[in-house]
Amino acid sequence: MRKLLRGGMVVSADPAVGDLRQGDVLVEDGRIVAVAATVDAADAEIVDATGKIVLPGFVDTHRHTWQTAFRGLGADWTFDQYRIAMHGTLRPHYRPDDVYLGNLLGRIEALDSGVTTMLDWFHCSDHPDNADAAIQGLREAPGHSMFCYGAGVADEPDIAPEITRVRSQLPDDGMMLGLRGPQLTTLETTAADVALARELGLRVSVHLHGATGWPRGHRPIADMRDRGLLDDRTTVVHGNGLSDDQVAMMADAGCSVSVSPDVELKMGFGWPETGRMLAAGIRPSLSIDDCPSAGGDMFATMRTAFAVQRGLDGGLTSRDVVEFATVNGARACGLEHRTGSITVGKDADLILLDAEDPSIFPVNNAAGTIVAAGHPGLVDSVFVAGKAVKRDGRLLGVDLPALRTRLVESRDRIAAAAGVAVDGSWTPPTR
Repeated sequence: MRKLLRGGMVVSADPAVGDLRQGDVLVEDGRIVAVAATVDAADAEIVDATGKIVLPGFVDTHRHTWQTAFRGLGADWTFDQYRIAMHGTLRPHYRPDDVYLGNLLGRIEALDSGVTTMLDWFHCSDHPDNADAAIQGLREAPGHSMFCYGAGVADEPDIAPEITRVRSQLPDDGMMLGLRGPQLTTLETTAADVALARELGLRVSVHLHGATGWPRGHRPIADMRDRGLLDDRTTVVHGNGLSDDQVAMMADAGCSVSVSPDVELKMGFGWPETGRMLAAGIRPSLSIDDCPSAGGDMFATMRTAFAVQRGLDGGLTSRDVVEFATVNGARACGLEHRTGSITVGKDADLILLDAEDPSIFPVNNAAGTIVAAGHPGLVDSVFVAGKAVKRDGRLLGVDLPALRTRLVESRDRIAAAAGVAVDGSWTPPTR
């Protein structure tokens, strides 16, 4: 079956294709087969993209999706409060069904706002059943999902059996290993985790930054570099406050970086390091992090990243930021060969934005409009590998009322068990 997206304003995120003020995108068997001002495909199903911006689906490289039920609860929290509240207070009361619902609704939310590829950084891994439930939630939501398994806590001795068990259930490009890392555990444990990932053919992701609350490690990148634990399969999440020489080490090793600007600013990590990474030769990706503290859409994340860095040094462009949210994210996940740009041969992961919405009309500079004024309400259609999962502003095949009811029941049970309120009146301690 062939599908022709006709007459849209194309923002490709591929320098070889460029942008088209008006163009067509032809899809066949889920892949992009042609992009041009005019494509002749008389036998194709026509998707009228007139008055729409056509761009690649967004790629979120780091989201703790299991926390969806507590959206907004952490808007005023520091990082210490977040760790105590979500991990010390609420997480022990999560059952597999709670994890499943959080992941399912969280993934659907991301998809609804145009995130076609998402890395689920899962650290509610107290029981193997929780991991299975998280994966099931991702599977039931349309979209490309990578399961980044943050198995084990602190110095738990042997995570290999559990990681190997889960690895056998997922496709080669469907899993990463979330390292405990040298700021939460020993360097020896970190080395063992990296060795396990390499044995299983997994990329790794690790939280590293200079915020308070990390019990170990002031030069984590240097320590990992000295042990040969950094390469182009490593994604550093945040990276705030790392010294210049350590940023250079990441660049030399080919590491990627996932910046979560809203959470980093609100929780006290320091300035997002977008500009410093660019200066070192690292093109970062973007991520939401956690929805208790921040909104779940890529538009807000792009706008914060853009405004902050422009305020700091004025050097960032809106086109840079579109690439951070698309092709750079795909590269960080090892998926640049299949998604992240409107390129012939890649999966047709595409979103259509309503360019006639009063909030952005008239669209003059498409990339600038997406970054400076875009919002989830513009997302008219979403296609994953050519299949429509949202059309005319409505998700397809999703019973949202039933899922909402179940998620609220899950939230209320967990909150009651933990003895906390969910109306914003609960202030977690800082230590």
